Amino acid sequence: MIKIYNSLTNKIEEFKPIKEGEVSMYVCGPTVYNNLHIGNSRPVIFFDTVARFFKYLGYKVTYVSNFTDIDDKIINKAIKENVTETEISERYIKVILNLYKRLNCLPHDLNPRVTENMDNIINFINKMVENGGAYAVDGDVYFDVAKINEYGVLSGQTVENLLNGVRIENNEKKHNSIDFTLWKKTENGIKWDSPWGEGRPGWHTECVVMIDSIFNGMIDIHGGGNDLKFPHHDNEIAQSICVHNHKIANYWIHNGRVDLGGEKMSKSLGNVLWADEMLDRIPTPVYRLMMLNVPYRQLLNYKEELVAQSTNDFEKIKRPYVSCYRKLELADKLFLDCDFYTEFKIEEVKNVIEEFKEYMSNDFNTANAITAIFKVTKLINNYLRERVIRFDALLESLKALKSMLWVLGINIEVLPLSQEDKDLVNSWNQAKAVKDFETADKLRMEITNRNIVL
Repeated sequence: MIKIYNSLTNKIEEFKPIKEGEVSMYVCGPTVYNNLHIGNSRPVIFFDTVARFFKYLGYKVTYVSNFTDIDDKIINKAIKENVTETEISERYIKVILNLYKRLNCLPHDLNPRVTENMDNIINFINKMVENGGAYAVDGDVYFDVAKINEYGVLSGQTVENLLNGVRIENNEKKHNSIDFTLWKKTENGIKWDSPWGEGRPGWHTECVVMIDSIFNGMIDIHGGGNDLKFPHHDNEIAQSICVHNHKIANYWIHNGRVDLGGEKMSKSLGNVLWADEMLDRIPTPVYRLMMLNVPYRQLLNYKEELVAQSTNDFEKIKRPYVSCYRKLELADKLFLDCDFYTEFKIEEVKNVIEEFKEYMSNDFNTANAITAIFKVTKLINNYLRERVIRFDALLESLKALKSMLWVLGINIEVLPLSQEDKDLVNSWNQAKAVKDFETADKLRMEITNRNIVL
């Protein structure tokens, strides 16, 4: 049984998919006007891990994450550089897709773009106007939040509190100062024709429309950073209630932010660490361990000590992995199909696998799941020290370790040995066995010169 903390109810709930054996997921993607910083990469890594875990359990997963490819920030950057908005968005979509690969994320099933969904957006806004939940004034269209009794259901905000406590610039066109823009008349940047005149959509409408047009109904999981709860996700829900009388998703999942030196990381503040630059400095497995070793709902306060700890953790995983791989390879017993549905027969290995599943099933507790990985590496080290090697135990433990690492998106690449390399290593082992240390030292030097990792 998978249990998820549902931001909509603020409770841990048993996961019950809409369609048995299937999971539909949508995660808000980036506005493509700049590179991603490490805070932006946290939901990318976490929700990739969520999708991987569902796949590991045998679910058919449909995972969608969008690109917001039209926005004031994109338009302003295009004007500043004297290029088109498309040139800006295409540039950063290419950079971000490459980053997803560098982060070892599985490809999304779809990466819809706002500009490709303009007809759907206009039709959706028109339905809100027809249903009385939106109104047009001088080419702008606003959502009338007072028409939705459950407005703010996700964040706990209420219309009354917002009107009394939030200072918003007065706009005489609006019924209420907190009504948000669905369509805005504009003279700057790219524009589209609509029943209300030329303009472009408001940010809050885009995701709800893309979910509606792709999934044609409610989805299982809607995710994003905690900062999107209000107003973005509350506004999505309000629009969906207006058009379809449902709250888009059964489960809403939000990850905590990443701070830098105790301050919120923000492009506007300029206190950011770029994800690509971080990956130039540390390997992807270390990066992912750093992100996943803190429970996803907690704030992650970035410090250099986190990198050092994650580097050390990865070495503790990598060394026994490689040693086990080589021991099996040299004995010609390496059969790593890594079938997730392998029936584990070694009780110790089976117990750790079940523990790993239990941790991940408990609201995707990746921090505890990593402790289960260390238990497998400990088993491997113990098996390698036995006087009579049990290759079945080594093989099962390696398969278990590889599958658990796959869920966390951590790859350990070991180049297979040629027959010549195998003969060299076997000769070295034989020389050590008969205590011919002079020959052993020479062979060891040759192994090192060939860059053979043991």
